[in-house]
Amino acid sequence: MTAAFGIGGGFTLIALMALLLPPAALIPIHGIVQVGSNAGRAAIMAKDVLWRPVRPFIVGAIIGAALGGMVAVQLPPWLIQLAVGVFILVVVFTTLPPIQQRYIFAGGVISSFLTMFFGATGTFIAAMVKSMKLDPVPHVATHSTMMTIQHLIKVLVFGLIGFQFAPYIPLIVAMLISGFVGTVAGRQFLIRAGSRYFKPVLNGILFVAACRLIWSGVAGLLGF
Repeated sequence: MTAAFGIGGGFTLIALMALLLPPAALIPIHGIVQVGSNAGRAAIMAKDVLWRPVRPFIVGAIIGAALGGMVAVQLPPWLIQLAVGVFILVVVFTTLPPIQQRYIFAGGVISSFLTMFFGATGTFIAAMVKSMKLDPVPHVATHSTMMTIQHLIKVLVFGLIGFQFAPYIPLIVAMLISGFVGTVAGRQFLIRAGSRYFKPVLNGILFVAACRLIWSGVAGLLGF
């Protein structure tokens, strides 16, 4: 999805992972897989990255992830499921406004704080990059670089607060490999079919997965 349509893969991935993984493992594992996914695109397009806004974003991301890490470990699983489900619905049915470049530091703090709970904040960062009015290649390159940095910081924070990645290494490796295969397939789909199927298919998948997450969260809250 990300290769074919530029965005959307992160939300779909976390929505599907949330149906299979324990809530406590959802955000850390999603983060490390997203590091690999975004780093590949960022490396290929490194010469097109607009570095000036990336620097204040890094500082903001460190602060936001650290603050989020102090809170994330105290949240019950049902609350994480509810929050992720509601957040996905918000993304499906609303459009985030552009964020001015002078607010990049604050955007880094806010988005990195949120990513410790919701995982996929690609549209939030895309809104910041959109306000820079870049050409397509620099836009994708800068967005991928910011996402790589944010997810990497998030993974490091989760490691520092005690999350054990070792039991999930086979799954992580398999997902990184399948992510590469998906990138190749996504490019071919884009060439052949364009993006006309993107919104209805993506929104449908996200809506169903979000409803499932909300149901699980409510069930956990009520003790079902």
